[in-house]
Amino acid sequence: MAKSASDIEKDFEPSASHAEPDFFEEAHSMFERFLHSQVASSGVLVFFALLALIWANSPWSHQYFTLAKIELGFHIGELSYSHSLSHWIKDGLMAIFFFVVGLEIKRELVVGELSSPERAILPVSAAIGGALVPALIYAWFNASGPGAAGWGIPMATDIAFALGVLALFGSRVPIGLKVFLMALAIVDDLLAVLVIALFYTETLNLWAVSIALLLLGLLYAASQLRIRTYAIYLPLIFGVWVSVEASGIHATIAGVLVALLVPVRSAISPRTFFETVQCNLNALKEEELTSESINLNERQRKAVNEIYLAAEDMTPPGISLEKQLHSFQAFVILPLFALFAAGVTLDASTLQHFPGPIAWGVILGLFLGKPLGILLTSWLVVRSGAAALPKGVTWPQIGAASALAGIGFTMSIFIGDLAFSDPLLGSEGKIAVLLVSLAAGLFGAGLLHHILPR
Repeated sequence: MAKSASDIEKDFEPSASHAEPDFFEEAHSMFERFLHSQVASSGVLVFFALLALIWANSPWSHQYFTLAKIELGFHIGELSYSHSLSHWIKDGLMAIFFFVVGLEIKRELVVGELSSPERAILPVSAAIGGALVPALIYAWFNASGPGAAGWGIPMATDIAFALGVLALFGSRVPIGLKVFLMALAIVDDLLAVLVIALFYTETLNLWAVSIALLLLGLLYAASQLRIRTYAIYLPLIFGVWVSVEASGIHATIAGVLVALLVPVRSAISPRTFFETVQCNLNALKEEELTSESINLNERQRKAVNEIYLAAEDMTPPGISLEKQLHSFQAFVILPLFALFAAGVTLDASTLQHFPGPIAWGVILGLFLGKPLGILLTSWLVVRSGAAALPKGVTWPQIGAASALAGIGFTMSIFIGDLAFSDPLLGSEGKIAVLLVSLAAGLFGAGLLHHILPR
């Protein structure tokens, strides 16, 4: 016999039989926690970076570099568009990574820790100090010469690694310290994006920029009109990416620009949501609802669809996309980037002049400049009375978290690839980034172990 709506409601009421989750529910919950764990994603990233180093220095290194140079693209008549596999990852897939970064930035600016001057002033000031001091230290070693362009390398913090190390200490970490480091790292990402867009753009094609702006305007109009079909958005997003790449600005900036157009607030008010859901639930209760009746009854289908659309409007698209893309970013995009970016050949020509000015600028900039800049600007802002330390957070804890900010890795390697066209200079920068990121992570973790309450 078919169930009525009231019978179905009873099925969802708590009962003794539903009290204990079964094995599959527990396994699914563990898998979900793994996918959203900063520790797990950091571990996968380390594995692929080590794999790249080992592979690039193994008897099979030729296959590694050949794979990176494989051409992929399409040919339609006389139209041809192709790039190497390494280029597609660094300019294509990494655009999705920057899209997620853009979503995080907008979320924090609109509804998060950076949404008001009182809450934002401490992490913003700390991030600016933590970017300027490392850049100045690097410039001290590379005021001129072939390494001068790499000043942006020690400015960046790898948010995944820094928060991953912090997560190892669990409940010992005050929530205020987690929020401080996350907000600081997001501002740091914003500064890195601005540096890439403004200082690592050699030429600028104004026609391509105009087309990108036009497409971005169409994307904004589509979101304001609440157009729900991906068939509209995907071609526009791809067009923005192609236009930005053609403009001379790095293609990954397209991901940030698109992300800034994604709403991070609900499209409807909670009151409208409740009224819509209640009205349509009442309509569904008027007639018997079954899995068969909904195929034949247009009123029931309309009521269910109205509830679905209300739930969709109540869920902020930016928050939803950020959550959906987290696992793909953490376990696909970043590991592939690490695999094809961290493969440095450690031969005599690479190590002959190591550590040189580039390496010293990166190492001292990240290991000393980062924590020094963060601590100094934080102290000045708190001392001036413009901000206060987060509740329950001490200065030694800020110092330990500042040391973790010296983990550059993803962003630093990415900027290094933009800064240097000479493979030897790029290799020196990458080796320095890998070494100092490891040292900063271990040093920061050691400080936290001794400073945090047991």
